[in-house]
Amino acid sequence: MSKRKQHHPEFKAKVALEALKGEETVSELASRFGVHPTMIHQWKRALLEGASGVFERGGRKVPEVDEEQVKDLHAKIGELAVANDFLARKLKPWTGK
Repeated sequence: MSKRKQHHPEFKAKVALEALKGEETVSELASRFGVHPTMIHQWKRALLEGASGVFERGGRKVPEVDEEQVKDLHAKIGELAVANDFLARKLKPWTGK
């Protein structure tokens, strides 16, 4: 069973920019980069649709921090640290360290 190839965003942007330049046909780009021409058309369309977002005011949005989730994660880290210390002490006689 074959698995679909996952391309990095940088690669997609590079191919889409090459397609926008118009120096080569989509078929030529497809054979050069080893992707299907349909994918190049999709990446080109996505680049054109998302390009306006680059120039929006405010730049990138600040990620929202969920304080409740942070507290839960800190509690879980504490539990795991205690369990790790406990197991390290219990395994000490067998490992000789």
